[in-house]
Amino acid sequence: MLSITFVVSVLFIAMMANSASLEKKLDSYAAQSEKLDSQIAEENERTSEIDELKEYMNTDEYVEEIARDKLGLVKDNEIVFRKAE
Repeated sequence: MLSITFVVSVLFIAMMANSASLEKKLDSYAAQSEKLDSQIAEENERTSEIDELKEYMNTDEYVEEIARDKLGLVKDNEIVFRKAE
């Protein structure tokens, strides 16, 4: 009877040690999951910003802005003032 109690006690201690190890792993996985969820949220936000920029780049307003800033074009009825060098 004493030997059965000893074997059960040893198995119980081994299970407790294994349980503690699994608990640490579970905490680690939870932290990793939280970090990945945060990264996913950031990437989704970045994707929506890129989509908004893509939509803006398809507008006439964007084309006009680029024509003015990069190419120096003006409309027919506009007067351009430049600083003397």
